[in-house]
Amino acid sequence: MGARLSRDDVAHVAGLARLAVTDEELDRFTEQLAAVLDHAADVEALDIADVPPTAHPLPLVNVLRDDVVTPCLDRDEVLAQAPAIEAGMFRVPRILGEAP
Repeated sequence: MGARLSRDDVAHVAGLARLAVTDEELDRFTEQLAAVLDHAADVEALDIADVPPTAHPLPLVNVLRDDVVTPCLDRDEVLAQAPAIEAGMFRVPRILGEAP
């Protein structure tokens, strides 16, 4: 374990970040940040020379389903239910350059 994080260190970092912290918060944050840094030191100490880099913890091959053609809705039936159509497509109000 390296040098222990001091209350003054936390106050200094809080000042750099322009955070106003109370004495109670300084005590609490010092303890919490020290625990985080201790854990980071534990992780850093692990021997990972034989561990290959990974992007995901599980061996995923292809998580997508097969692309299978299925029947779709009838175009004319769907368009018949639209409030407005134009040239065989849904007509929607413009959203740029035109008031509603």
